[in-house]
Amino acid sequence: MAAGWYGYQLLNGSPVLSFWGAVFTLGLLLAFAAWLYAVAVFLYRGYRWTRAAALVAQLFVLTIGFPTLSGGLVVAGLAMLLPAVAAIVLLFHSKVISYASRTGSAPPAL
Repeated sequence: MAAGWYGYQLLNGSPVLSFWGAVFTLGLLLAFAAWLYAVAVFLYRGYRWTRAAALVAQLFVLTIGFPTLSGGLVVAGLAMLLPAVAAIVLLFHSKVISYASRTGSAPPAL
């Protein structure tokens, strides 16, 4: 969603210091979105590594949400902070830990 909004603003001629820097930022946002999609798919499948990846993503959201909240954008800050805190708490819930314990399958032997 952030990449779509950023791309829309870029196409509408929002002022940027460097056009190619903005295109690079858009590429980073799209790569991050693809990474989050992969984490969600594999978390749904129950892989263990996804809990760490989801935790890192939520910590990134917290690092953006706190300055947003303290900068005066209360609704946007809370919209980032509340789901991130809920996701972090749920990532350490015992049912999630037991569900996400798949390590992958070994390759078949001959």
